[in-house]
Amino acid sequence: MELELYIHIPFCVRKCAYCDFLSFEAGGDRQEAYVKALIREIHARGRDPRVQGKTVSSIFFGGGTPSILPPEWIREILDTVNVSFPVERDAEISLESNPGTLDTDKLNMYRKAGINRLSLGCQSTEDRELQLLGRIHTMDEFLESFARAREAGFSNINVDLMSGLPGQDSGSWETSLRRIAELRPEHISAYSLILEEGTPMYRQREQLAFPEEEEERRMYEDTCRVLKEYGYHQYEISNYCLEGKECRHNLGYWTGTEYLGLGLGAASLLENRRFSNCTDLLQYLSLADQPERLEQEAELLTEEDRMGERMILGLRLASGVSDSAFKQEFGRSLTEQYGSVIEKYIGWKLLEWTGDRLRLTREGISLSNQVMAEFL
Repeated sequence: MELELYIHIPFCVRKCAYCDFLSFEAGGDRQEAYVKALIREIHARGRDPRVQGKTVSSIFFGGGTPSILPPEWIREILDTVNVSFPVERDAEISLESNPGTLDTDKLNMYRKAGINRLSLGCQSTEDRELQLLGRIHTMDEFLESFARAREAGFSNINVDLMSGLPGQDSGSWETSLRRIAELRPEHISAYSLILEEGTPMYRQREQLAFPEEEEERRMYEDTCRVLKEYGYHQYEISNYCLEGKECRHNLGYWTGTEYLGLGLGAASLLENRRFSNCTDLLQYLSLADQPERLEQEAELLTEEDRMGERMILGLRLASGVSDSAFKQEFGRSLTEQYGSVIEKYIGWKLLEWTGDRLRLTREGISLSNQVMAEFL
């Protein structure tokens, strides 16, 4: 059986104005203490009976900004993973990074440590928009980081972009899309800004001019159109890639692969049980080698829960949900379980069958939240 690992690095140079992730600034001593605790947790988790007999197919360093750490620490973490878990020889190993935290030596050391996929946070190609978001880099610095990553031998790079920004319109969004697509990264994640309570941008929302709903809808349609021109296919609501370059780690999330979260606040799904590590740093540092004491918010998923999740996550994919795979897992077909809901949304032209698979239509993608809610 496959297992995915998510490794949380909560540190960043400065928290962005829109970010509500578990991340914060910290000095070198605290970062080092965290990495040592993380290594203790990895060793302990490798002995967990729930992961025995499972092989790691992907590893994802997320944050925060994992590239804020010295590269030798990343190597030490990966070395610990390799002695604690069986890892596939061709496992996808991704690291999130921000321009402004990368240099040639770091990138070369990441490659030597085993990182084979780099995710670069760009968000916008307009310096005015980057400043508004509280990003620590300019577009020129992003271009420099991208070029250095290529020189270091990274042949699988994702770039993050964000639409729906204050003052943004479909014209400036298309400019960002084209500038990034012309660089030919293997993967582009194009998300719409979501205002989260408690963030600086949320507090300033009344003073900011956000695009109207119709303009945001146009931006989404432009994303599909423009990126298709450059050879990118949309395989998930917000994700586009060149042929064969889908993010294996995220595909695992969307198709039900078990995952183990390592680090502060990291979430896991093992044996139909969802849980998260504690979010208090001092508690984490003291209990990292006793991971069962880190776990909180544990929830045992019922079969109904699992079926609903399989639908909600599977419908995010352009390929949709396989009827035969669903029946093999749960003992009943999609129409046996959700016949009236499926019939309704096919009638509204928001869902459609393509052979064995049920998927959202183009119109359905725009109204995906409404459709997916009915499968809960």
